[in-house]
Amino acid sequence: MLDIKFIRNHPDLVKGCCCKKGVKVDIDRLLELDTKRREFLKEIENLRHQLNIISSKKPDQGEIEKGRKIKEGQKEIEEILKKIEREFNDLMLQIPNLPFDDVPVGKNENENVVLRKWGEKPKFDFQPKDYLTLAENLDLIDIKRAAKVSGTRFGYLKNEIVLLELALINLVFETLKNEGFIPIIPPVMISEKAMKGMGYLAHGGEEETYHFEKDKLYFVGTSEQAIGPMYMDEILKENELPKRFLGFSTCFRREAGSYGKDTKGIFRVHQFDKVEMFSFSRSEDSKKEHQFFLETEEKLMRALKIPYRVVQMCTGDLGDPAAAKYDIEAWFPSQNRYRETHSTSNCTDFQSRRLNIRFRDRDGALKFVHTLNGTAFSQRPILAILENYQQKDGSVKIPKVLEKYLPFKIIKR
Repeated sequence: MLDIKFIRNHPDLVKGCCCKKGVKVDIDRLLELDTKRREFLKEIENLRHQLNIISSKKPDQGEIEKGRKIKEGQKEIEEILKKIEREFNDLMLQIPNLPFDDVPVGKNENENVVLRKWGEKPKFDFQPKDYLTLAENLDLIDIKRAAKVSGTRFGYLKNEIVLLELALINLVFETLKNEGFIPIIPPVMISEKAMKGMGYLAHGGEEETYHFEKDKLYFVGTSEQAIGPMYMDEILKENELPKRFLGFSTCFRREAGSYGKDTKGIFRVHQFDKVEMFSFSRSEDSKKEHQFFLETEEKLMRALKIPYRVVQMCTGDLGDPAAAKYDIEAWFPSQNRYRETHSTSNCTDFQSRRLNIRFRDRDGALKFVHTLNGTAFSQRPILAILENYQQKDGSVKIPKVLEKYLPFKIIKR
């Protein structure tokens, strides 16, 4: 949520930024409602003042009648105000976060900018297999029986790949233990208020989530959605910031916008495990914190020795909460292309305003924190390991950095 004062003072800027993100919001209507809202609030305040004057003395019959009419008028105005505020708030929640000036302008993922590449792509003296073929041959993934039990976009992870996931989780937590991250396993179901506060439901986001209307709960699509609202309506201390969390959870997504994409395998599924970095930061530190998150993601990928590239998202591919976002894409030999395995976003004070999370600075002033998130690990790097470390005989080597967490150095049958 943006500051309404900022929108009043910079309507053209807000309109332009909405356009850059490909989001349609009637800013003129919002400002019209804002003007009416303030006028009615002022009128209600005036009527309350009149009632206070009447009640402060012993009123005669005429003043009692006058007070009754004032109350009736106040009630009518309050009913009108409720409708105005409902529409006003709906419009406010539709406005996305404004992208930073250095974010490239573009309509969609095709206009994202590759910043750099790392690692040498593996050279095979055989035709590399895709991860699913490798996994099925090695009895690591079973999507056929998962489809029988749960439907499409599900899979059973089995045997060594389960231990491989646990090894990656251990690597992440061990690598980040000295960076001030607090380990956390958050709830995977959160309230409607919490999910709305994180800003993912507008512009098709509702279609992507699993919503249990009877229980007024949502399944999280990523751990950050449960971590961000932890300090809803609270005031943090400045010396606590940045307050970093490392959350592990199972995540759930409908993948409503991905019909026809990655239907084979488990690259894009309804249920997956993920370790997410999350930070509550001072506003002046959030850009630096964002770079730290990106550097951490790269550090983990380099430890695995998986070739990757860093991509800066353009305005049309940012999503509502983010002011800036980067993706890391790992090399998949069988597809001869890079695929997204990590992302990290700076959401500035967009989420904290909606959730009312502030901190008190050294001068005693209250300010909204900035929130940031970043993937430390998801199950997609496992798939990249299978493809990049495959051998001619169909076996798969284990990245050296993971060997200490595992009772084997190669997966074979």
